Amino acid sequence: MVEENTVWNQSTAAVVEREGKILLVRHTYGAGKGMLIIPGGYVKEGETPQAACVREVLEETGIRVAPERIVGVRFNMKDWYVVFSARYISGKAHSDGDENSEVVWLTASELLVADDVPDLTKKIVNTYINGGGLDLTDYYSVENHGTYSLYC
Repeated sequence: MVEENTVWNQSTAAVVEREGKILLVRHTYGAGKGMLIIPGGYVKEGETPQAACVREVLEETGIRVAPERIVGVRFNMKDWYVVFSARYISGKAHSDGDENSEVVWLTASELLVADDVPDLTKKIVNTYINGGGLDLTDYYSVENHGTYSLYC
C-alpha cells in the first residue's frame, strides 16, 4: 500500500532489548526477504525520527518502546537511516502479518552468528552491546525560545 505522506528517503529503526534478548522481525519483501532484521521503517511527513521509531516498532511488532540513544546513522546520496536503542515499555511481540512473517527475541550472541541476520543488523547490534552511540540531551534555546533534543 502506498502512503502519500511517507518520506521515502528518511527511515528509522530500533534495537530493543528485553531480558537479555534483542527484538528482530523476519522481513517479507525486497532485498531482505526472509532475513531477521531490527524493526523499523519510513518517517511520515511532519514526524520526528524518534516518533517514527515508536510508531514503526509498534506497528510491526506490537511492542511499545521509548527511543533513548542513537546507535548509528547511515547516510548516502539518496537517503538516511537512523537507528535508536529503545527501552521496552510494554506489549507482547507478534508479527504484523504483512511486512514481517515472524517476530523473535534472540540473544546478541545468537544473532551475531546467525546466517539469516544481515551484516548491517549485526553491525548495529554489536555497536549497541559495546555501548557505542550518542546520548539524548534536552536543552533550552534562548534564541529560539524552546526546548530541543540533542544527541551527543
